[in-house]
This record gives sequence, C-alpha cells and structure tokens, in this order.
Amino acid sequence: MTIARDAELALLFTAARTHSAWLDRPIDDAVLRQLYDLVRMAPTGGNSQPLRVVFVKSPAAKELLRPVLSPSNVDKTMAAPVTAIIAFDTAFYEFMPRLSPARPQMKEVIAARPPEVRDQQATQSATLQAGYLILAARALGLDVGPMAGFDLAKTDAAFFPDGRWKTTLLINLGYGDPAKLAPRSPRLEFDEACRIA
Repeated sequence: MTIARDAELALLFTAARTHSAWLDRPIDDAVLRQLYDLVRMAPTGGNSQPLRVVFVKSPAAKELLRPVLSPSNVDKTMAAPVTAIIAFDTAFYEFMPRLSPARPQMKEVIAARPPEVRDQQATQSATLQAGYLILAARALGLDVGPMAGFDLAKTDAAFFPDGRWKTTLLINLGYGDPAKLAPRSPRLEFDEACRIA
C-alpha cells in the first residue's frame, strides 16, 4: 500500500486553508472537468453518485447567485473565479442500472423507498462527494472556500426550477490570496472528538 508523503498531506490537510479572498486568476473549464473526473472515482453509497454541480463562472450566473447569498458572503463569492453549487439529484436512482450493473434491481429498490429516505441517502453520498471535491480541488492546486450562508430555497428556484436537483452547499473555488488569511483557528484534540471502542 502506498502512503501519502508529508508534502501531499500538507497540500490536502495540514497546510491547506479555507479562503475568502481571491486572486484575479481564472480557472479553465478543463480544470473543472479534471476536478469532477477525480471526484467521481471516490466511493459513494452503492456507487449511487448523486452529486450534481453547477460551476458558476459567468457574470450573468454570478448575478443570479448574488441575491441568494448572506450579506457576509456576497463580496467573497463575487470575487471567486468559480462558485460550485453542490446539489444532489432526487432521482439519482435512475442511473443505478449503469452505475451498479451487478445489482440490476437497485433502481426499483431505491425508487420504492419513501422520498425522504431517498433524499437522505442522496444527501449523505453527495456530502461525501463534496468533501472529495474539496480535496480534489486542493490536489489540483486550487483553493476552496466552502460556505453555508445562503438561502437553499432561493438557490433551487434560481438554478434548479424543475425541482429535481436540490442544493446543499456552496464552495468558492480559485486561487486564494495568502496575504489575507487569518491565523488558523484551533482544532479539537483526538481525545476530545474520538473514542476507540
């Protein structure tokens, strides 16, 4: 088994930071495609892959996003080269015959569940995928700024009016300005957050 080296761990975790200030440097669409190509390879429940992403780049799309943001998130989001709207597909199970060919009955099994159970399953796996997206972005040399300060319903109305995709999170992507980083906030120690049973 290969173990990550210190430099790789620093890139992904120990030296990586959440950014709110961005350099005026665009992200090429090819990088966003490479980002998703990495994210889709990581595990999800039953290989369901319910994550859906809208990469908001254009001035028109940014203006559509502006009114859904909390006031404290407007400037940093407008300055970010890209904002990823992280969503899940409420009908993710329609892809199960292709994604899980060894279990052809999975589409019908999931479709028969109550909508709230399906949405919980989709939310859990899409949230995992959002974490993978953060790590993949860092691995590709991007900085990230995930945030929850926005109106979910307004975002869905603006970007997903048919109701099939549901927003969960926003992640600003770009090249952060290291000069504007605050000192790193403390983290909990192992014994405060973990138990070995």
